[in-house]
Amino acid sequence: MASSCSPTFLVLFLYLLLLFNSAADANETQTMTEPSECDASYLGECHNKAEALRLKLIAIGAILVASFLGVCLPLFSRAVPALRPDGNLFIIVKAFASGVILATGYMHVLPDSFDDLRSPCLPEDPWHKFPFTTFIAMLSALFTLMVDSVALSHHSKRQKAGTATVIDHDVQFAEMVPVALGHGHHGAPQLDPESKDEKEATLLRNRIIAQVLEMGIIVHSVVIGLSMGASHNPCTIRPLVAALCFHQLFEGMGLGGCILQAEYGMKMKAILAFFFATTTPLGIVLGLGLSDVYRDNSPTSLIVEGVLNAISAGLLNYMALVDLLAVDFMGLKMQGSIKLQAWGYVAVFLGAGGMSLMAKWA
Repeated sequence: MASSCSPTFLVLFLYLLLLFNSAADANETQTMTEPSECDASYLGECHNKAEALRLKLIAIGAILVASFLGVCLPLFSRAVPALRPDGNLFIIVKAFASGVILATGYMHVLPDSFDDLRSPCLPEDPWHKFPFTTFIAMLSALFTLMVDSVALSHHSKRQKAGTATVIDHDVQFAEMVPVALGHGHHGAPQLDPESKDEKEATLLRNRIIAQVLEMGIIVHSVVIGLSMGASHNPCTIRPLVAALCFHQLFEGMGLGGCILQAEYGMKMKAILAFFFATTTPLGIVLGLGLSDVYRDNSPTSLIVEGVLNAISAGLLNYMALVDLLAVDFMGLKMQGSIKLQAWGYVAVFLGAGGMSLMAKWA
């Protein structure tokens, strides 16, 4: 229950944080008498409120469709034999999507954080004298590792206690089974606790991956959606629409593959898919509502967005490299086939390359 509610609380927290930030910025704007260098860049050269609104409404629908399509495709792949999780094609598609997620962290989220926290609108000390972006991203990656490790350790201890009870019960049951009926202890229930524990540990790990990956995506999606929704610059929004549709489609496929491997019930799958698909449009709507008071170049906005982007970047980079690419490429299936590895690397470079190219426009 707690895991299914966590995306809700995260979105609400980000909403309240940014709402408070916008209110503070509105008060700051009212008290300012002279325009500064940072304020002069607020309108930009390409300022058209009506055209920007039209593009943002188009973006909400297009991103929503692309997001739902991307995250739902893997969830229905069991109906297509070639796309089942144990098939080669699924592994290649997942490798492509993992490349997209990796490039999102390195080529989109991390540079955005650098731009925010190194902005000339922030004071020289301390923001220009210490690499806060990489420091926060490093801590985020280490914290993700800690969550991953502690959750698995807790599960292992609980399973060891349960396994000991099961084995004792099995021995007692075997002693009571007559030899004539059971042909010795071959007639007793044959339990393989080690195999069962491995399967449950793998399942738990897949569920941790799916939930933590969704957290990182949601954080960045709220920030990018808010920035687009608050912008009145069609020249910036127009390329962003296409780039974000591409981004959401293939990032959704990566997340959908993780959700599928986590073997959740339909309710939990629907909740995770819904939050992934609606977070960016929700951010755009939030930005639309705050567009008259929200200033993306105010010190408060830059710090909040920069820190959130740095956290998201560290999380996405860790997940893409450790929990997605390393697990698949070091797994038995890929290690047993050089050809499959080769196709996997081609898919990773295509995904990362395509998403890196999008950084030219977004």
